[in-house]
Amino acid sequence: MSADTSGDLPASKSQADTSYIFRLLRFALIITIVIIAIWLIGDVLTVVFASALVAVVLHGVARALRRRMPFIPYQAAVGIVAALIVLGVIALFYFSGPQIGDQFIKLKQALVTQYGELKGRMSQSSIGAMVLDHLPESLGGNEKGSSGLGNLGLGFANSVTGILSSAFGVIGTLLVILIAGLYFALTPAIYVEGTLRLIPEHQRPGARKLLLVAGRTLWSWTIGQAFDMLVVGVASGIGLAVIGVPLALALGVVAGLCNFIPYIGAIMGAIPAVLIALSMGTKTTLTVFGLYCVIQFLEGNVLAPFIQRHAVHMPPALAILSQTVFGSILGVPGLILASPLTAALLAVGDRATPPLADDMRVGRTVGETDPSDDRDKEESSEGPDAKRKS
Repeated sequence: MSADTSGDLPASKSQADTSYIFRLLRFALIITIVIIAIWLIGDVLTVVFASALVAVVLHGVARALRRRMPFIPYQAAVGIVAALIVLGVIALFYFSGPQIGDQFIKLKQALVTQYGELKGRMSQSSIGAMVLDHLPESLGGNEKGSSGLGNLGLGFANSVTGILSSAFGVIGTLLVILIAGLYFALTPAIYVEGTLRLIPEHQRPGARKLLLVAGRTLWSWTIGQAFDMLVVGVASGIGLAVIGVPLALALGVVAGLCNFIPYIGAIMGAIPAVLIALSMGTKTTLTVFGLYCVIQFLEGNVLAPFIQRHAVHMPPALAILSQTVFGSILGVPGLILASPLTAALLAVGDRATPPLADDMRVGRTVGETDPSDDRDKEESSEGPDAKRKS
């Protein structure tokens, strides 16, 4: 019997190696197909993900409504939520639309004028001329061609309200996203179960858990980010109005909307206000710059930790890199949707992979944590009985 067993060992080891190589090749093939699909039909995938994000929001609000009023059917709750959102948008445009539109038109004119004056001042100095010569034309410089970052539309003088110039295309895409998101939210089980049927049967329980985790993560991230946008927008508008900066309402709306994009959005939202403040003198410019620094400091150290207790924590470096990658592949839509997509992928990866053992953690090795902290944690985990025994 022992001879037969020992004879089977090489065969079983060879089978294990072959199975590992097969899994590795299959994983590489899947990754390659996903990358090619993103590259070829990235625009379509962006619309699909944006529709799913809208569906997650409608679904989450409808479930919250049903917790308060359980007698309302689910589809009716989704319809009520969608109707309330539409009525709220209509009321906003009816009461404040003309004022906001007028301020945005004036904001665009002021930004173009102020940016032209700033560029003229820079061209008069040697350092400014050197900076302009090395900036691509998409960023307002003199260098021919464009860079990857330039395609993201960081030149706010021409892109803050540039969406209005292509309103028909943008409105059409938004209508498709909203209608598809509404249908997704009305019958989410059909689409989730249809996705599960494409997965092998033995992997469906795990895939079901991952899909639900991704949905909950998108809901938490979106609600937290919406609250963050509201606070930053209101604080920016009020602060600019107190300082005396013109077009404070439009600048507050821009700051709130840009804050949907973590980290990079804070800079994008501050640029228009600083450009407008340049025409009012150095003191006003420094005051506006300080205002945005204070708002972002409070947002990052007070508001964000409160939100992350109920949402998902995303490492800053990973968030910025994901925005750069998705922005370079998919353009501005990729930059906007990079953070929720990365948050969902992080949650799925965290659930799909086992946690690290204590001896595999490197916090103490790289000096991020103090050895005494680890010792205190070990003593607290042992409990008083273990201390008495020792």
